[in-house]
Amino acid sequence: MSSTGAGSPHPAPRPRLARDPGTGPSARRRPLAAPRAHRSNALHPGAWWLWALGLGTAASRTTNPLLLALLIAVAGYVVAARRTSAPWARSYGAFVKLGLAVIGIRLLFAVFLGSPIPGTHLLVTLPEVPLPAWAQGVRIGGRVTVEGLVFALYDGLKLAALLICVGAANALASPARLLKSLPGALYEAGVAVVVAMTFAPNLIADVRRLRAARRLRGRPDKGLRGLAQVGLPVLEGALERSVALAAAMDARGYGRTAEVPAAVRRVTAMLTLGGLVGVCAGTYGLLTADGARYGLTVLLAGVAAALGGLWLGGRRSVRTRYRPDVWGVRAWLVAASGAAVAAVMIRAGSYDPSALAPGVVPLAAPTLPLWPAAGVLLGLLPAFVAPAPPLAETPSKEAS
Repeated sequence: MSSTGAGSPHPAPRPRLARDPGTGPSARRRPLAAPRAHRSNALHPGAWWLWALGLGTAASRTTNPLLLALLIAVAGYVVAARRTSAPWARSYGAFVKLGLAVIGIRLLFAVFLGSPIPGTHLLVTLPEVPLPAWAQGVRIGGRVTVEGLVFALYDGLKLAALLICVGAANALASPARLLKSLPGALYEAGVAVVVAMTFAPNLIADVRRLRAARRLRGRPDKGLRGLAQVGLPVLEGALERSVALAAAMDARGYGRTAEVPAAVRRVTAMLTLGGLVGVCAGTYGLLTADGARYGLTVLLAGVAAALGGLWLGGRRSVRTRYRPDVWGVRAWLVAASGAAVAAVMIRAGSYDPSALAPGVVPLAAPTLPLWPAAGVLLGLLPAFVAPAPPLAETPSKEAS
């Protein structure tokens, strides 16, 4: 009787298959992706905003296109090196496009509304619209000179650099973690600011998702027709997200306050308002040449008073923090790099203002000042000291 018969008391053993190196207990223990960075190693979101504000302050002190282009390049390099794959981190491209749009709009204003800069290199003469006597100083059409366009380009590039610096902070710092790091007195205002900050990233993510879905279905996703058919679902998603956010805030007791004495409330209001006035006056003094003597003193006094008011005002906010972010050495280095860029640019504006604001009459090519450019390069420090973003989770070749 054959051993393979159905009535055999000893059935034939099943053939052994070749073991796949990607299967088995050892394969199950093999990680499918690179390990994520530990949360305690993540950089404090406030450090990114201080770094970006330092770059923005430097951009506000100059109209030199070479320095502004260098600031934009520094911000872009840091974002490319330390940006994560989170949805809110994809908004940097939108800020760059917005900056380009600002430059184009500024040039259009210079062409059709004129420029205060007198020029001798005539480019074109447009038909001028006559205006009433009360609109003196305003014109529509007329002479368009090269000097006026160059001045408008410098001015538009300055605004674009400010927008790109804000976009860099928005792409690098988590809005939710930034809200958690705010003092208790600013919690309600911080929620409103964070909701406003996350509106653009969420909107961009919805547009990309809907355009990809339309492309998969063979429908147009460009032009006026595609924009009209994508706009309604995006608006519907924004309304649904706002309703869900309102319900979540109500369930978590948003706006709940504790009872504090009336004297404490009055002292808090005086310190906060006085501190904010001092910060505004000190900042104005630092940004102007006439107030450089008293600007730093008033600014420090205003910051101290505002911090005292925020500390007292935090007693009204009943809230706790789960696993608060730690301000470590890397956060100090990142924030200090932005402050160093701003300090170098402010100092350069006091002893060589012509290098930071090149003239256009007579028309001449701008030059790159050495020390301000070296100070701008200090903004590259976060690309080397900040923790690297975690790798995306992708399956290994064996699992595939």
